Amino acid sequence: MNIQQKMILPGSTIGLLGGGQLGRMITLAGRHMGYRFVTLDPTEDSPCGQVADKQVVAAYNDQQAAAELAHLSDVITYEFENVNAGVAQMLESSSYVPQGSRLLYITQHRLREKQAIEQAGVKVAPYEAAGSAAELKQAISRLGLPCVLKTATGGYDGKGQRVIRERREAEAAFAELAAPGVELVLEKFIAFEKEISVIAARNARGEIRVFPVSENVHVDNILHLSIVPARINAETERKAQAMARQIAEHLQVVGLLAVEMFLGANGELFVNELAPRPHNSGHYTMEACATSQFEQHVRAICNLPLGSTELLKPVVMVNVLGEHVQPLLDWMSAQTEEVPGLAIKIHLYGKHEIKAKRKLGHVNLLCDQADTALEWVESTGIWAAQSKARHHA
Repeated sequence: MNIQQKMILPGSTIGLLGGGQLGRMITLAGRHMGYRFVTLDPTEDSPCGQVADKQVVAAYNDQQAAAELAHLSDVITYEFENVNAGVAQMLESSSYVPQGSRLLYITQHRLREKQAIEQAGVKVAPYEAAGSAAELKQAISRLGLPCVLKTATGGYDGKGQRVIRERREAEAAFAELAAPGVELVLEKFIAFEKEISVIAARNARGEIRVFPVSENVHVDNILHLSIVPARINAETERKAQAMARQIAEHLQVVGLLAVEMFLGANGELFVNELAPRPHNSGHYTMEACATSQFEQHVRAICNLPLGSTELLKPVVMVNVLGEHVQPLLDWMSAQTEEVPGLAIKIHLYGKHEIKAKRKLGHVNLLCDQADTALEWVESTGIWAAQSKARHHA
């Protein structure tokens, strides 16, 4: 059957490469639709494994375990892009992996990703490869300061990157990030007014839907909160959604694609990076949109008609890191009545190890005005450290 016609109907089993919180939320959304799930993850009783029908406990590069996953599944997807691309390619040759390995190959490498974005006709921040300390200094001369040196592969939540503000910092930055087989890329630092993102969904038949733009606030390079609707003008919203749609179409995405962008002071938009999966900045969709990003992902990989992305209610999503769990539980135990003007939806991921800076959950705050939710975040004391850091950044 042609892939554009192939449809995976409820009652089928979806295999997930990866057993983290994104897989957990995909599974919970897909269960409502009647799908069964099996996940492959090296951590026993993983967040996804707790809610899936079965977990295969093995390393991501274990080809025998991947073959078992394929045997149990009617369709296979991945929940984060650091899944072994070679395993995905092997599965693609013998199983139905509608996202394909090519998208992983592109998005796992920052240089390939930037080139693909440019080929889609969308702007990224000026960049250059930096293969040596001498090349780095030459690139700094061409791009100017400040700039950001990043590893081309790996790295998330600010890991694998170093801001260079003065030329004398170049050698130390290179020495810190360089390693055998690790490529580096230097990016011009964009003086942005806001960080925003758009989640786009595309199914195999080519239908595309985009979600409302999310305005994102980061603290210590980790997403702190997302505000929807984003506090931007209508033209910027339209342009950001059109860029996400353009990239998804160019890459022939099947599933979700998160497109993170910088909004410059002059209104110009630059794509920062892509994620070929559900995204932290899309968690707000779980209660605030007619279709959540997780249900939309299931619809897309199964080639079902995509759901409405209409925003039903303004929302602020705030991340729960390890240091926030106990304060959040204390607040819950002391809470005796609803907070006026807010519907507070708490999502915890079932991770066993609680440590600072680790994402362990999120809270969706449905509201009439974002200011009401933002004031609650500031006033509870749960996120005091993040609020302090944000105001003094």
